[in-house]
Amino acid sequence: MNIAVVGLGWWGRIIVQLVRQSDKLRVVRVADVDPQAAGFAAQHGIPFSPAFDAVLADPTVQGVVLCTPHTQHTDQIVAAARSGKHVFCEKPLSMTRRDVLRAVAAVQEAGVTLAVGHEKRFEPPIIELMRLLKSGALGTPLQVEANFSQDKFLGLDPGNWRLSGAEAPAGPMTATGIHLLDLSIGVFGEAETVLARVAQLGSGLTNGDTLAALVTFRRGGHALISAILATPFVGRFAVFGSQGWAEVRDKTHPEAPEGWTLTTCLRGERALSVDMAPAPAVLHNLEAFADAALGKAPYPVPREQMIANVSALEAIFRSARSGAIETVEG
Repeated sequence: MNIAVVGLGWWGRIIVQLVRQSDKLRVVRVADVDPQAAGFAAQHGIPFSPAFDAVLADPTVQGVVLCTPHTQHTDQIVAAARSGKHVFCEKPLSMTRRDVLRAVAAVQEAGVTLAVGHEKRFEPPIIELMRLLKSGALGTPLQVEANFSQDKFLGLDPGNWRLSGAEAPAGPMTATGIHLLDLSIGVFGEAETVLARVAQLGSGLTNGDTLAALVTFRRGGHALISAILATPFVGRFAVFGSQGWAEVRDKTHPEAPEGWTLTTCLRGERALSVDMAPAPAVLHNLEAFADAALGKAPYPVPREQMIANVSALEAIFRSARSGAIETVEG
């Protein structure tokens, strides 16, 4: 499938280079409002556009990959869908429940595929953990404990949009915490309430570098989510059930995976840890998008869970501001 990558910052450039390894995707155009990004395009022999409209007008482009500032996502999804383009959007899909409903309605009306950059769902140990959960081996899910922290943003220019209170409220939430929220929704379904705290403790990141959130779910269960932007990388996702538990630990940041350790413990048995080899989960997500767009297989993240994730995200934003428990809309 021919795609255009829109937004050539840190992550957009990684995606362009990843796609070069794929036989399912081909980058035929890139776009960025910064004219200096044209040098990257020329280096890789890819046509460059300074405007999104040029991407939408290109008949060779079948799908777009949006690596743009968060507040632009919804309008870009709607515009792409109306142009008949399939859409892969980096997280968060939208910033409010109202906007994500508008985005989903647009792709449904246009009959195009919508995918989202939650690559952790495509990591082999997470797939195995979810299989164990679905099989009943862990029993009834009771609680999630998860942490996704990094210090990559400490070197960014203070004016970078990723550090903006408008683009990234609740500090680390839109950078890393949202992945853990997405996985928690994959375990429990729709969230019911959230209580979040954000602080600036160990850096100059004025919109906060330390986040803790407690999320409750309509079907029962809780998620304890931690995300920090002022400490070296750590990634952990654990599910505790009535018959056992499972924990995934990342060895490195998903940007350059070096594998994972999956530990499981079932009632009456000893805990068992297995090292799992690295796999390009980001690329696997993009290729699942291509397969769905070409009608080869359904995209594995249900749209209902995309909506549930943004609905809970908006409630976390509100709770971080109010300091109170906030109800998730919907």
